[in-house]
Amino acid sequence: MFIAEKLKIAADKQPEKAITVFNGTETNYRDFYRKASSLARYFQDKGYRADDIVALYLPNSDDFLVCYYACQIGGFTVLPVNVKLAASEIEYILSHSEARGLIYNESYSELIGKLLPKLPALEDRIVRGTGEGEAPSLESIVTGKEGEAIPIERMAEDTSVVFYTSGTTGKPKGVMLSNKNVEAAAEIWSASMEMTAEDRVQIVAPLFHCAASHVFSIPLIYQGGTVVIEEGFAAEKNLKTMEEEKITIFFGVPAMYSVLLNTPQLEKTDLSSLRLFTYGASPMPYELVKKVKMLFPDVKVQNLYGQTENAPAATSLTDESALEKIGSVGKPLLYTGVRVADEEGNALPVGEVGEIIVKGPQVMKGYLKNEQATYQTVRDGWLFSGDLGKFDEEGFLYIVDRKKDMIIRGGENIYPLEVEEVLYEIPEVLEAAVIGVPHEVMGEVPKAFVVLKEGQRLTEEQVLDYCQGKIAKYKLPQEVEFIDSLPRNASGKVLKTVLRDEVKTG
Repeated sequence: MFIAEKLKIAADKQPEKAITVFNGTETNYRDFYRKASSLARYFQDKGYRADDIVALYLPNSDDFLVCYYACQIGGFTVLPVNVKLAASEIEYILSHSEARGLIYNESYSELIGKLLPKLPALEDRIVRGTGEGEAPSLESIVTGKEGEAIPIERMAEDTSVVFYTSGTTGKPKGVMLSNKNVEAAAEIWSASMEMTAEDRVQIVAPLFHCAASHVFSIPLIYQGGTVVIEEGFAAEKNLKTMEEEKITIFFGVPAMYSVLLNTPQLEKTDLSSLRLFTYGASPMPYELVKKVKMLFPDVKVQNLYGQTENAPAATSLTDESALEKIGSVGKPLLYTGVRVADEEGNALPVGEVGEIIVKGPQVMKGYLKNEQATYQTVRDGWLFSGDLGKFDEEGFLYIVDRKKDMIIRGGENIYPLEVEEVLYEIPEVLEAAVIGVPHEVMGEVPKAFVVLKEGQRLTEEQVLDYCQGKIAKYKLPQEVEFIDSLPRNASGKVLKTVLRDEVKTG
């Protein structure tokens, strides 16, 4: 059953139950469905159909989920946009996707105004706020008299959502997830975390990322639970919310746990409602897991692994193995096949390192307008993740290296090539390479190695000033080191492993 139908059943069965809580305001299932249905009808009346894309340029809020579900109810495609991206990145996503509609926060109006002349496919704008000019306010639509959405037949392979992911080469790629993919992810994760209608999950990660939406929010709503949404991660505020809202499930990247466990307020906070701490995006150090288990002996911990291309759902390390199998991402999830394979997709023996490939109903239908990349990534139904891993004798999966040279900064993915391309634009720069270096709070941050052209001079401040505005702030190098030359192998490939080793020993 697709998620729109499940929402309607829950709204009929438990109309007064809270579906979302945001800034202290509860919305019940009946009112949430009515709002989403009204918004769906608004777009339907404008002629929107399957494959028409509505982009969401919104920060965390209850409205984000209303808009997401409106697209599911109406039968068109939702496109969450990362609000941390630079203007050029946002322009590319909206242009490449040919988004027909856009719902955006009032605080982003100036930026959207500048982009509009470059977006000929964009027909309709809705502002979350007071509204402006030709763009009506979101509030006026969801509380208006459009009426309920026209019932439509949803097909399993219709595109439900598109998430753009940063590419290791070239421009970001739009991951198309079908109705079947999203439904499968909801079933898989709600089963893995044993979610029920009594659960209350706290969302501090961005809803425009698939983890916060498809691993937690959608699966819990699928089971009839309550999603408590925070604007972002702020340790003291989040702890207060955990206590007041009687949170049962919390998700954070390891960097968040480091901060939470060192917040003085923690000792005074009643977290007796908590039953599950979940984490993902980067490895959780043994000492950190051990400390969580020591401070909260009655709360289970669970590691989650997946990527946008599989909705994201691949494996999970559950509580009983958390300390015994440290560094593992666990075993395959429900309905999911996982192999460690050679280049042809053949399974490798236990202990041997190969590419992690994943198969299941959650594997994407493909990349938007990029058949070549789709064929390279999905073969015979198997998703080639680009991650290298190995299985142990008990069937636990370990990641030994990440996709290419991807950096994960506090849960945000950064591909070095994106940063390097900007560095190469600087006239004085001859060569540049970016790697991830350890950071006690963020897990890792970008560091740039720069080789200058002969006779040229630059300072770290000048390099960072040039990058400002060209890439998202979180992608900016934390440090710039000037060197005489980049280490290379015989074929001329830059040896980033050498740079990483130098950082470790330096």
